Amino acid sequence: MQTLTDEQVQSVKNYAAAMRREIIKMITEAQSGHPGGSLSIADVVALLYDVEMNASPQDPHNPDRDRLVLSKGHAAPAIYAALALKGYFPIAELGGLRKIGRLLQGHPDMKHIPGIDMSTGSLGQGVSASCGIAIAGKLDHKDFRVFTIMGDGEQEEGQVWEAAMLAAHYKLDNLTAFLDNNGLQIDGKIDEVMCPEPLPDKWRAFGWHVIEVNGHDVQELHQAVCEAKTIKGKPTMIIMHTVKGKGVPEMENQAGWHGKAPSAEQCAIFLSELEGEQ
Repeated sequence: MQTLTDEQVQSVKNYAAAMRREIIKMITEAQSGHPGGSLSIADVVALLYDVEMNASPQDPHNPDRDRLVLSKGHAAPAIYAALALKGYFPIAELGGLRKIGRLLQGHPDMKHIPGIDMSTGSLGQGVSASCGIAIAGKLDHKDFRVFTIMGDGEQEEGQVWEAAMLAAHYKLDNLTAFLDNNGLQIDGKIDEVMCPEPLPDKWRAFGWHVIEVNGHDVQELHQAVCEAKTIKGKPTMIIMHTVKGKGVPEMENQAGWHGKAPSAEQCAIFLSELEGEQ
């Protein structure tokens, strides 16, 4: 499998670092939002938009583009930051997060936000929509790929497993899911709230090809995406072992930062810490 060049890896890292800074700034400005799980998926989102996906801000509705569905819709700040930095809409719009009358609301909205492929929010529905998009691609004889990002707390939703069965039954090898396995959800540790483990065994039992990676290692993530493209007759689940709040030491591995906004003082500290993350 082809590995990324050092320049490509550095580009993705720089992109993810810029995303993390924008995530902190926009959630602080809004005084509302979900920083922990937005920060933990920044690396995979950066990789997808910078390297893996056939998608362009110049033609965001191209029917042949690859699709990305954020099934854990509350992590929208990560997608918003990625899209703004790529030029889908002005970076200044990030300051309007969760404000009435502005473009960017708390969850992705495909009807108004350029680059959003599916409106999501209620957990479990995004992966189901991804299955529908993947089926449509096959029926239309299109070769686009569908990517979806899920949370580990989201695995407690029954709809997730209905979608898992459907994807395997219809042999959706054009569908790749990423599972943000940071071990925490809004109420605490996933293994204490409603333990979904063993996740690799469960997804294999539901008929998916499963890959486990360090969700903050750009090269590992790339290799997993490349492997997924070679799998025929079944969808792929890439389980990413991640750190909730990645990049901000005070937020890392802290469930309390699932849905809490930093103060202005904390924002200044967090941004200074993130300045060194390249």
